[in-house]
Amino acid sequence: MKTIASLRIAAAIGAIAIATSAFADVGHDDSDGAAADDHEPVQTQLLMPIMNSRRGMDLFADKGCFTCHAVNGVGGEDASPLDAHNMEPYMNPFDLAAKMWSMAGIMIPIQEEEMGGQIEFTGSELADIIAFLHDDEQQHQFTVDILTPEQREAMDKHGEGEDPH
Repeated sequence: MKTIASLRIAAAIGAIAIATSAFADVGHDDSDGAAADDHEPVQTQLLMPIMNSRRGMDLFADKGCFTCHAVNGVGGEDASPLDAHNMEPYMNPFDLAAKMWSMAGIMIPIQEEEMGGQIEFTGSELADIIAFLHDDEQQHQFTVDILTPEQREAMDKHGEGEDPH
């Protein structure tokens, strides 16, 4: 069911940060017109995982992201390429999670059909993938040569088996 699958993505995204609802309201107007900043501060804890682009590269391959998204000219053409040199230099990691969430209705059925089930991420895995997607140097290490025979077969199945490097 798409709703349950979407909730799984939300749970993975939620693992990136833990904050109280008051944190989300800071700076927003209350119904009485008073700014939320006028309230007593609420103690908020924010947990950000350590981001590792090498692990992110491995996850990008292991999770099958490359079957639809290309990096460094390697991968599918069914979705937008994710080359770091074409991205904004600074990105709020929650923006990527939000983009993935907005595309869940499209991505999940494809994942279920092509890979036999929905791809799931922990917060740390998503953090590592975000690091990889923004590390141009690490992306140059992403070649067909690092893929397993099974991963190459999956790429060939989509007609993207040639490595331009």
